[in-house]
Amino acid sequence: MPTREKIWSEAEQAAVKAAARERKAAAGRDPAQEREDGLNDLRASLAKMPPDDRAMGERLHEVISGAVPGLVPKTYYGMPAYATEGKDGKTICFYKAKSKFRVRYSTVGFQPDAHLDDGDMWPTEFAVIRLTLAVEGRIAALVKQAAG
Repeated sequence: MPTREKIWSEAEQAAVKAAARERKAAAGRDPAQEREDGLNDLRASLAKMPPDDRAMGERLHEVISGAVPGLVPKTYYGMPAYATEGKDGKTICFYKAKSKFRVRYSTVGFQPDAHLDDGDMWPTEFAVIRLTLAVEGRIAALVKQAAG
């Protein structure tokens, strides 16, 4: 009898389940409710993180929200994220804490609807070890560009 191979890690399975819950919860929200619920979801996601990841996520929230206040806070596969406004709002960027997948660095990532195109090749995720003023400035500039 063949052994069953585990296709998805526990973290990946949890992320897919979180995405399904997020889509279901978002159905039928008006824009004001979407923003309020999204912010609550984002804060709940941060609250579950280890202290160092939470601190970075909270600071990133300040940087991203300050750079483009029109982006709607939310979660994306259980991770803090930011989307365009409206019923069909598209996720533009997200924060993936290092603890989520047990890696040595966190990332700030951008989705396909982000306007970061630069020739034939460009990065869509950036490893972040520490938030310095220079790193925060770079993230703010990328978010502004990504939001169009």
